Amino acid sequence: MPGLDDIRKRKLEELMQLQQGKSQQQADEQAQIQQQIEHIENIVRQFLTKEALARYGGLKTAHREKALQLLLVLFQTIQKGQVHGKIEDSLLKKILEQLTPKKKEIRIKRV
Repeated sequence: MPGLDDIRKRKLEELMQLQQGKSQQQADEQAQIQQQIEHIENIVRQFLTKEALARYGGLKTAHREKALQLLLVLFQTIQKGQVHGKIEDSLLKKILEQLTPKKKEIRIKRV
């Protein structure tokens, strides 16, 4: 008859294997998402001018989430066929301004 320690040990091993399986699954999902982002990025890069590409690179370094938002917006417009030719830096700036929420201006009056 197995002892209490044996049962605990077996249960602990089962839990550890289950946790390792979940960790591996999460790592696989992350890798798949990263591959999709790289694929989208390669497509969008073909439509950017040098200046726009430099701006995107700087944004990607400083604000990863905002760069991802921009990438998705550009990819969607490319897929819809709304992009003809290269995407200029000025257009990239306009899109970024639209993605950035307006900051509320606070004024303090002294009486």
